[in-house]
Amino acid sequence: MFRMSGTLRKDNKRLASCVSRQEGPGSRTEKVFKALEEICQHLDLAVPIWLPARIEEFKQRSKTVFMEDSFMEDIPFDSFSIEVIEE
Repeated sequence: MFRMSGTLRKDNKRLASCVSRQEGPGSRTEKVFKALEEICQHLDLAVPIWLPARIEEFKQRSKTVFMEDSFMEDIPFDSFSIEVIEE
């Protein structure tokens, strides 16, 4: 089973969080994108843009933090973090 968490933060406080579970066939990359879409839908936010720095951080640590520059519209939070919690 693949699980990934997503957390919205503002002023170092957690506003909301969600965990996505992905089962069945598919590559890790496919599961990451499906989980990210599911988390964003649950938290009612647009899927962030994967800037090169975020991609590298996620590849190395299985987690990353999306800031304002990863979203096309203004955001009412400071950061959105995702982390793989089970593979």
